[in-house]
Amino acid sequence: MSNISDLIERYLKELLAASTRGMIEIRRNELAERFNCVPSQINYVLATRFTVEHGFLVESRRGGGGYVRIMQLPRDKRLDSISQLLNLVGREISQQRAQAIIERLWEEKLITDRESRMMRAVIDREVLRVGLPARDQLRALILRAMILSLLGKKGE
Repeated sequence: MSNISDLIERYLKELLAASTRGMIEIRRNELAERFNCVPSQINYVLATRFTVEHGFLVESRRGGGGYVRIMQLPRDKRLDSISQLLNLVGREISQQRAQAIIERLWEEKLITDRESRMMRAVIDREVLRVGLPARDQLRALILRAMILSLLGKKGE
C-alpha cells in the first residue's frame, strides 16, 4: 500500500502529465483537504520529490490568494551535460539528494536499472559508515566518480 506522500506525488504528476502548459498551480490547503493531511505534508512532498534534481521547479506564494506552481523543466533545461550534473552533486551531498539524482538519471534513461541499484547501494549511509560531514563529502566524491565513469562517453 502506498503512503500518503506517494499518493500526493502520483496525483501531482498525473496533473502535470495532463497539463498542456507543463505546469500546474495548486492551493496547498485544498490539496491537504483532498488527501486529509496537514499542509506541512504537502510541503514535504514538494521539497523532497519536486526538486531540480527530479526535473521540477516549484514556486510558492503565501497568503490568502497563495498558490504553489509546479513546473516540469523542459528537456533542454534538464541534465544535459555532465558539468551541470556535477554542479548538482557539489562537494558534499546528502543521501536523499544523491538518490534523487540517481533516480532522475534512471528516469531520463541515462543509466540502466542495474546501474541505478548499484549506485544507490554504494552511496547508502549503511555502507559509508563514517560520521558527518565526512560521509556527505565521501558520498559526493563517489557519486561524481560514478557519473563521470558512466556518462563520460555520453556527455560533453
